[in-house]
Formats: sequence, structure tokens, C-alpha cells
Amino acid sequence: MKPRKNKKRVPSFRKLLKTSKVKLDNKLKNKQFKQQSIAKKYRKEQRKLRQAVKDVTARTSVPLEENKKKHAAEREEEEEALPLDMMDEDDLKLMEDLAQKASFVTRDLSSIEPVHAKKRKQESVIDRYEKMPRRMQTEPEKELIHLLPIKDKSGIIPQTMEKPGKKQVEEPQPVLTTDELLIQRRRKLQEKKRHIAALAAAILSDPENSIKKLKELRAMLMEQDPNVAVIVRKLVMVSLMEIFKDITPSYKIRPLTEAEKHTKVKLKETQKLREFEEGLVSQYKFYLENLEQTVKDWKQRKLKKSNVISLKAYKGLAEIAVKCLCELLVVLPHFNFHNNIIVLIVPLMNDTSKLISEMCCEAVKKLFKQDKLGSVSLGVVKVISGLVKSRNYDVRPEVLKIFLHLRIKEVEVKKDAEDITAKKKFMSSKEKRKNLSRMQRKWKKAEEKLERELLEAEASESKEKKLKLHTETLNIIFLTYFRILKKVQKSPLLPAVLEGLAKFAHLINVEFFDDLLVVLHSLIASGDLSYRESLHCVLTAFHILSGQGDVLNIDPSKFYSHLYRTLFRLHAGATNDDMVIVLQCLDVMLTKRRKKVSQQRALAFIKRLSTLALHVLPNSSVGILATNRILMQTFPKTDLLLDNEAQGSGLYLPELDEPECCNAQNTALWELHALRRHYHPTVQKFADHLIAGAPAEGSEALRPDLSRRSGTELFETYNMKGMTFNPPVASVIPRKKVLSLSTSFLKHSDRY
Repeated sequence: MKPRKNKKRVPSFRKLLKTSKVKLDNKLKNKQFKQQSIAKKYRKEQRKLRQAVKDVTARTSVPLEENKKKHAAEREEEEEALPLDMMDEDDLKLMEDLAQKASFVTRDLSSIEPVHAKKRKQESVIDRYEKMPRRMQTEPEKELIHLLPIKDKSGIIPQTMEKPGKKQVEEPQPVLTTDELLIQRRRKLQEKKRHIAALAAAILSDPENSIKKLKELRAMLMEQDPNVAVIVRKLVMVSLMEIFKDITPSYKIRPLTEAEKHTKVKLKETQKLREFEEGLVSQYKFYLENLEQTVKDWKQRKLKKSNVISLKAYKGLAEIAVKCLCELLVVLPHFNFHNNIIVLIVPLMNDTSKLISEMCCEAVKKLFKQDKLGSVSLGVVKVISGLVKSRNYDVRPEVLKIFLHLRIKEVEVKKDAEDITAKKKFMSSKEKRKNLSRMQRKWKKAEEKLERELLEAEASESKEKKLKLHTETLNIIFLTYFRILKKVQKSPLLPAVLEGLAKFAHLINVEFFDDLLVVLHSLIASGDLSYRESLHCVLTAFHILSGQGDVLNIDPSKFYSHLYRTLFRLHAGATNDDMVIVLQCLDVMLTKRRKKVSQQRALAFIKRLSTLALHVLPNSSVGILATNRILMQTFPKTDLLLDNEAQGSGLYLPELDEPECCNAQNTALWELHALRRHYHPTVQKFADHLIAGAPAEGSEALRPDLSRRSGTELFETYNMKGMTFNPPVASVIPRKKVLSLSTSFLKHSDRY
């Protein structure tokens, strides 16, 4: 008989190709599940069989109940008909013992229904679940081999043994000394460095065909060798940062639309460029995510499961990651994910680690300085404002001081607009006559006229866009400042707020001037401010009044009195650095508002400043004398202070705090004679110059490098923070003493 043919056809190759991958995976999973269920069922049956054998041997003898009456007579007849004389005594005794025990052998097999079938039908699911044996799997189940049972007087004893497993033979590793371990680590590190350098060189030489190598280099950020993991990850972070700085294009890569993805590209170069851009953006995104995760793990004090790197080493990794993010923030402001980097960097400006905070602040400062249009600065200001508000104004003052580095000035707006507009070179009239005909010159003239109009339109458009961005940025900054002034006046952020208001006061809307001046005066009158903070209040008030507020009819005499009263708080100690703010206040209050300053007020300030010059460091004395020189030139009638004769009734009252009522016209600048003998040569020159009446020409005139500088610039020039004297002190060569003849004779005579 021929074997039966299998009617099931083998699927063709074409049909297999049409089968989806999901379907094949499902088939494989179903097959594996069936095999597992069969194995599980077999193990369950074996377990039941072993349990039944144990029950037979361990259970006590119980008398059997009589079976059903219809089968009783038959069983009795069979037992009577059994030839007992043919059995041995031992076998007969064994059968009698087994007959006294209940087991599956003595069950009534004639019945179709199993034992307790009716009872099981009546049981609920919960009862069956409760009757299931529970066992905690503390140890892995041992595989057993069932052997032949042993028969003794008590009955059959089953025999089992554990299945022997293959023992893994571990080869003992040689113990290395400390020197050998260091040599091994150095060798591994050199190999990793060579591999990183080779990958980086290959990527830079051909970026478009090296996306796989870029991916391989990025995978080294997860180095698992604990001996070199920290150094290798740091090197890979810095290497990838430099690579991305070099190979990223100067434009933002946008994602392809669905239509563009399905459209076939004819040129191979275009398709190649698309693949390169897609791979570059993908790898750049993964790199930034790795840096972010490194910083988060360090902030949360979180270790990975592998424990390759210790928690202490994570700080160094986080610092390198932050450094890379700061560099990318400054160098690639035009590229993808720049806003994501801003969101990462801005909260780190408020970090408890001083190094990380300074790195982030410096990066944002550089970004502000190089941002000509203002779009990037607007994004950073929005994130900072949101951070300050979310932290309930509990941030470091350095976060708000970042606003002082914004390039928002009217002069810079015009300048930058010209810088942004590309300058077009046109042909001169001589070149036209030499190279073009009459008709060509006529067409060229019309063409150049049209190009000039287009350039002007582009420049005006860029100006409008820039002014719009700057306006929005300033609105956010002033909103943050006003919230702090209103809600948290005793906050450590107040000096930064006042300094910022002083810088941008000329750009504040006129509607807020009255309310802002009232708030500033109330802050000064409260007495809760430090001296530096009160100076910032005065400076802010006069910046407001010297700009758009010049048209307002507001009396600032309270601010004049406050500054005049607090000048003597300055000294040669810690408050010497506050002299810069005082010099700025004097310039705004007296020089720029000279038409609204009375002669009595100018005389009082010149006299008090001359007295103050005796109590401060040399750089402050130079700045004060330079300011007095400008005031004496701005108010010519103040030269009466150089005369000893009184100019009216009354005596000079130096202890009075009101500059209008102290009778400063009845005193003289005797302090200048004391300053002529000052140890600093520049102070001496200024004192001689002022005693001579501050002439512009002659022997007592100042050098151009001194006369053309303001008091603030001279204060910074002659600063002594570096513990150096400016100008440097000339070295003195000691002279050898020449003994006279009589002196030498007396010395020799003393020997005898």
C-alpha cells in the first residue's frame, strides 16, 4: 500500500513574501505557546502521579464502604470463585492489606462519572481556587528521576533521585598587582582614545557618508568598563560637541512632510543630502538627550542598575555635560533644538553648584552679546521670567542680573540694522563711461535705483522686526521687575531689580513714571535698604527724569537731599566700590540736568565732594576730582570757592543735610591744598589743576588722556584691586656710601 500523500501544499516563495511580518511573528508566538502549554500539562500530570503514590503509602487504613447494591452480588461471586489455593501466603496478605486502603485501584470503574463529580459541579469558582495548594517558590524546582520502587513489610516505597546537572568549571583568574592593573588600565584607555580619534577623523573628512560612525561614537557614551568609563564618556562628550560644531549647516533643518517623503527625488545628490540631514538631526537629538539624562541623574543622585560609575564621579560627568550644552547654546543658536537647550540651561543658572551656575550665566551673557536681531534673547528672557515666577521669586540675584547684558538700546538698534543689511556696491560714473555704452548706462542707472529702493525696504523691515522683538522683551523684563517691587520688597533680588530699572529707565512707558517714583521714594524712606540699594533707587529715579520724563513737572529735591546726606558713608573700606554708582548719579543729577540745577546746589556738592576726596582710596579721589572739574566747567560761577573772601551773609554749615541752605558760597576749597601733597601723582596733578582754575591750556592743563575721560572711567583705570600701584612706582637704586678720609682714619684708629 502506497504511503498517503500530504495534501497540504508548501507555500511558494512569492506567497511567503506577501505574508506580513506581524503574521509570521504571531505564528511563531502561537507555536511557542503551544509547546509551553504541552510541557506544563505534562509536568502537572507527573506531579499528580507522584502525589497519588505518596498518598497511597502515607494514608492510614480506612474500611471501604459498600458499593452500590447492584454490583455487590457480582463482586461476592467473583471473590468466591477466586482460586485462593493458587496464591502464596505473602501475595494473599499483600492483597488483603491493599484491600483495606482507599485508592484509585478500588474505585468503581463501571460508573462513567468520576468520583465526587456531583460535588464538583456544585462548587463555585472561588471555592475551587481556595482549595488549590499554595506554595512559595523560594528555590528553583529540582528535576527528579523516578526509579523502581522498593517493596518491604510496610508497603511500596517510591524511589527518586535528582537529575545531575552540568557543573560550570570556572577557571581561576590570575591576581594582578597594583602596577599591573594601572598598566592594563592605561593600555585600555589608549585604545579607546585611538578609536575615538579615528572615528572623529573619519566623520570630519566625509560627514555625509559617516552617519553610522557618528552613531557608533555616540554609543560610546554608554561605556560599561568600570576602569575607563568616566574618562571615555567625558572624551566622547567633548568630541561629539566639536564634531557637531563643525558639520552642522548654517540653517535649521525642517522635517519632511508626508508628501515630500513619498515623492521620488530624481537627483541622487538631493536624496543623499536628505538622508544626511535626517541622520544628523536624529543623532544630535540623541546626543542632547544623553547630556540631559546625565545632568538629571546627578541632580537626583540616581545611579544606574549597572553601577559602572560611582555617584561621586557623576558630578564630573555632569559638569562636562553642562559645559557642552553651554558651548552648543552659544555656537549653534540657529540650529535645531536650540529652545530645548535654553530650557535646560536657564534652571541651572540657579544651581547650588557655583561652577555650574557660573558656566550657565557666562553662556547666556555671550548669547545676549552676539544676538543682533533679538529673537534668541526673547526666548531666553521668557524662560527666565517663567523660572522666577515658578520659584516664587526665590532665585539667586545673578539670574536677574543677566538682563543687564541685553543689547536693547536705541543707538544699537540703528547700528545693528545697518550691520544686518548687506551693502551693495554700485559702479562709479568713471567705470560706467569706460565699460558701458550710452544705452547701457541708462539701463544701469534705472537698475541701480530699483536696487537701492529694495535695499531700503529690507532695512526698514528688519528695523521694524527688531524693534518689535525688543519691545516684547522689555515688556517681560519690566513685568518681572514690577512684580518683585510689589510683592517682595525685602527680597535679595531688589538690588538687581533697581540696577535693571536704572539701565532701562529711559525705555519705560511714561504712564508708569509717577507710580514708579513714588515706590522708589517710599523704599528709600523705609530705611530697610542698604546704601548700595538706595543709590540704585536714586540712579533709577534720575534716569527716568532725564529721558522721557524730562517733560514731566516732578520735583526731585528729595533725591538730591538723600544723596547729599549719605555721601559721607563712603570711605576707604568696603564701600569704596560704591563710588562708581555715586559718580554715575552725579553725572545724571548735575551735569545732564544743568539747566534745572541751582548754583547753591552745585556749590554744596563740589564742597562736600572735595572733603570726601580726603577719606577714600586714590582711584575714588581721582574720580571725584575729575567730576569736580566737569562741574566747575559746567557752572563757571563756582570758581568763587577758590577765593578766600565770603560772598554774602551767613556761615558755612557743613553738618546741614540740605544743599540749598548750607551757605556753601561762604567757604573755600582748602582740601585741594592738602591733596597737592597726596602720595598718588595723579591726585596731585588734579589738585594743582583745580587750584589753577581748571584751565584748558597752559602748564597747569591736564594731559589729553586725563582730560578726555569721565570720572567713572578714571575710577576703573586707577583701580587697585589687583594690589598694583598705577602708575607703577619707579625702582630706586641704592647708592653706595663713600667714606671720607677723616671717617676712615677714625675707624682704623679704633682697632689699635
